[in-house]
Amino acid sequence: MNRAFISVTAAALVAGPITPQHVDPALVDYFQQQLEGHYRADMFLGPHDLIGTVSAQYQLIDKLVRSAKGETRRGLLRAGAAYAALVGWLYQDAGDMDGAAFWRGVTQEIAMRSRDPHLIGYSLVNQAQVRTDLGDGHAVVDLCEAALEDADRLVPKVRIMAMQQQAHGASLTGERRTVDQLLDLADQLLPQVDDDLPWGNACRRTPGYLEVQRATCYGRLGLGTEAGSLWAQVLAEVPETARRDRGVYMARQATAAAAAREPDHAVEIARTVATIAVETRSARMRRELATLERAMRPWHDAPVGRDLAEILAPLTEGS
Repeated sequence: MNRAFISVTAAALVAGPITPQHVDPALVDYFQQQLEGHYRADMFLGPHDLIGTVSAQYQLIDKLVRSAKGETRRGLLRAGAAYAALVGWLYQDAGDMDGAAFWRGVTQEIAMRSRDPHLIGYSLVNQAQVRTDLGDGHAVVDLCEAALEDADRLVPKVRIMAMQQQAHGASLTGERRTVDQLLDLADQLLPQVDDDLPWGNACRRTPGYLEVQRATCYGRLGLGTEAGSLWAQVLAEVPETARRDRGVYMARQATAAAAAREPDHAVEIARTVATIAVETRSARMRRELATLERAMRPWHDAPVGRDLAEILAPLTEGS
């Protein structure tokens, strides 16, 4: 078996038997409280520095689940699903789609074992995120429709997540009207988000969350002017401390500028993004810059095109 694959899966595939131990119910709160810190650290650090830490905590949760009883066991399963989802996200952000798909599968398994309908919906949205990155719009829609099949049982947050991800699926299949309809519906639900679940809080934590999704979808649809205008609004709200997110958004803004036939503006933005990409080692940001390179092909031989190549050269050297 491939050694890299073993390291990706090791934390989730620990063979028993495991020596039984007492599991204090307070551990459920401990793991849930740790989650918020991990989410914040992800914004500042990027994926590579966190994967080992969060995987190790998932492995500990898995071990405790095997000894825990009753509601403590259910609580640990719910925490485990949230940790597995975060590990999957970190692998996705690092550009390892095999690792991401594996951990999204783990998330779904643990969510099903927890019998928590909100987590089951969340796990389906997680699977849809991988399919979005693979460019499979129809699969994204299928998974989000499955998550929303019993929408009345779901807290508004999970419904919003499923709708916004379905909008990404619609953008991949070229359906602008559906994108707008889904995001408008999600926007109506935002004021109703009032749960205390420790996972899936991007809609509360991310400034302009739904406008980020709309701008991204518009960019995929080739609507450069509309996307560029939205990115300018979004970036005015995103704090400088959220460097990884700012870098991804700015890369998309640069691509929108290229689509709107503003190559000089695109290159000006790319200069900042390249610095952030080197710092954070975010594969997602590099993918966005590769998309920008494709959008800038009409100016490949012009001075502005050569400027872009020079700006992005350190990324190629560092990969």
